[in-house]
Amino acid sequence: MPLFVSPFAQLDLLRQPEQRHDPLQAFDAADEYLLEHLHQQGLAPGSRVLLLNDGFGALACALAPHATVVSSGDSFLGALALHKNLARNALAADAVQFVPANARAEGPFDVVLIRVPKTLALLEEQLIRLHGQLAPGARVIAAGMVKHLPRAAGELLEQYIGPVQASLAVKKARLLSASPEAKPAPQSPYPTRYRLDSPPLELVNHANVFCREGLDIGTRAFLPHLPLGLGDARVADLGCGNGVLAIVSALDNPHAQYLLLDESFMAVQSAAENWRAALGERPVELRAADGLAGQPADSLDVVLCNPPFHQQQVVGDLLAWRMFKQAHAALRHGGELWIVGNRHLGYHTKLKRLFREVEQVAATPKFVILKARKG
Repeated sequence: MPLFVSPFAQLDLLRQPEQRHDPLQAFDAADEYLLEHLHQQGLAPGSRVLLLNDGFGALACALAPHATVVSSGDSFLGALALHKNLARNALAADAVQFVPANARAEGPFDVVLIRVPKTLALLEEQLIRLHGQLAPGARVIAAGMVKHLPRAAGELLEQYIGPVQASLAVKKARLLSASPEAKPAPQSPYPTRYRLDSPPLELVNHANVFCREGLDIGTRAFLPHLPLGLGDARVADLGCGNGVLAIVSALDNPHAQYLLLDESFMAVQSAAENWRAALGERPVELRAADGLAGQPADSLDVVLCNPPFHQQQVVGDLLAWRMFKQAHAALRHGGELWIVGNRHLGYHTKLKRLFREVEQVAATPKFVILKARKG
């Protein structure tokens, strides 16, 4: 893989999850542009720098030897990449403080560098949390590849920080520099809530949760077909989002034991709040994680999953296939993976490469619900 070269460092970086012969890089031209611009402006010794959504730690690893760096994002895989890339480049594990996006990074900060996320609600929540956290004369600079940089990102920067100046495009990347000005304390519109009729639930959704305004159509197709009669089974909701699959399943299976996992810290926070609201003090395990990586073999009876088909801006079935393999490893003999997927993704064929039996439980014009049994 090519090295990431900037005025601050030359780095050997990995993406997460790792895959052999990965054609994708752990950095892009927007990272390069941000660091070149910051170097030209100058970075005073002892500056406190906040990085938002630094995908795989490229910015953090470059700046760690030159400033006090705090990195915040909503991806467990991003946090894992940061940790691995610090070690890979002989930087101390504590050279960068990581703050999950469901917590507030405490300022004051002299420089804030932002990689504009795919979900603008996350950007909005992050900008709201910057109120009162900027040092006098602070610089706030956002970056993205032009094709992924909507006009609304600049509008949010102007609304919550101050006037914005857009740079020229360089290697198809652009910077948005915001000049902080005094503004009244903003009121966050997050988390959002929506209601289900059956079962009657109100679900909380923090800013970066998938389909935070309403139940996604895949889950809607899945809910009527969740397995019943699970007894005291050990059940995992893999990629749990706001926790709706596990919660509805738990209401129908009062003695089953549940594990909810997602790589989004905000999703796990949402799932925890929703579980408590629906099920009170019923025991549950929730964690931000790289799926079922590290889960003991033969430790689960059922895995429920509505797998994602993208990571950040990259579309594909890499994450779904990893989830299927992780589920297979974690399930006991005879255990079952239940999924919902778009018909055109061909999950039925993929699952047959891993599981002894694959059965179509139900279908709609757009989705299939599949049950795969481990032999």
